[in-house]
Amino acid sequence: MIKDYIQKSVTENRDVISQVLEKKDIIEKIFFEILRVIKEGNKIMICGNGGSASQSQHFAAEIVGRYIKERKGYPAIALTVDTSILTAVANDYSFADVFARQIEAIGNKGDLLIGLSTSGNSLNVIKAIEAAKKMKITTIALLGKGGKIAELSDISICFDGSTPRIQEAHLFLIHLICGFLDENL
Repeated sequence: MIKDYIQKSVTENRDVISQVLEKKDIIEKIFFEILRVIKEGNKIMICGNGGSASQSQHFAAEIVGRYIKERKGYPAIALTVDTSILTAVANDYSFADVFARQIEAIGNKGDLLIGLSTSGNSLNVIKAIEAAKKMKITTIALLGKGGKIAELSDISICFDGSTPRIQEAHLFLIHLICGFLDENL
């Protein structure tokens, strides 16, 4: 029974991760957009909910700290980490506004917003993308099947699978991006 579960999980993971190979053109666009933002001295803002929130934090940590190679830190922030801001905005406005409000406060034209959502329909990520677009901030989305976020984002990449397998594909993509940055900055 456990061996069957392991086999099934590994097979599902492999099937979703292999979708990366079909999306090389989109991934290349994502790589070069992130590289452009960093080279121009702008910042990367990242957001998501639940598991995607923790992946946002992981992504920002790899950019600010380092991935593998020693290098200078680059400006990135996960909009998911400041509990005082999150709870104040959720209380005073709406949970749907927790990321958009931060973008209004710290975002600038030329920056980049990366939104993660396995459903593609997280209202607070949708509102973040809408706020970013009003400010001429480029938007990238790492998604499951797409949803409204895919329609709104400048660049979106979608993976078909269950939530855990989509999150694993997002993590793989995050590591690909960070490896690319190591090699090109």
